Amino acid sequence: MRNSQGVRNAQSGMVLVSSLLLLIVVTIIALSMFRSFGIQEKIAGNMREKQRALSAAVSAQQFAENWLMGNATQAPVDCVAGMLNGNAGFGQICSNATALYKVVPGNDITTVPWTIGGAAVGVSFLPTGMSLSNTPSVSTGVTNPTYYGTYGPTFYISDMGPSVDPTIPGEIYLVDAYGYGGTAATVAVVESTYAVYTTSSSPTI
Repeated sequence: MRNSQGVRNAQSGMVLVSSLLLLIVVTIIALSMFRSFGIQEKIAGNMREKQRALSAAVSAQQFAENWLMGNATQAPVDCVAGMLNGNAGFGQICSNATALYKVVPGNDITTVPWTIGGAAVGVSFLPTGMSLSNTPSVSTGVTNPTYYGTYGPTFYISDMGPSVDPTIPGEIYLVDAYGYGGTAATVAVVESTYAVYTTSSSPTI
């Protein structure tokens, strides 16, 4: 009888140990899942902010290209430090001597905001409905989140000289633009080469 009781006690002890081990394993799995969900949420948030920054930069780039269509006959100027307001109709075409990559610190256009002598340079464009704030914000759970910055998406047009195609006279322009997401750490820089060709009848782009 004693032997039978001892076996039952041993079996009960094994069940308890097994249950505790199973509970530990389930707890570790649950914690890993929660941690994974948190990381995935951060990744999704970062991707969303990256897309917001890219959309802002592209909006400035497209505005610059549209502005260039109507102002390609404007003479290039030696651009200096200072921000112009594209929403107010201002813009400028910078001469080849002051192409953006030649005047910004380190010749690096990926470092923003662009500056000449420590002062911001370029033309800003604020799309309809976009609001700005120098206080970092993210888009999670916000209906209309703000974008980081003071001026809004910014562009710079460089005149790169005449077309190399002798049969189609025209001018080549380099359009650079950048835009922020919700923070200074989320920024996108885009660039396009834009050709404005002229014919005997009218200019074409």
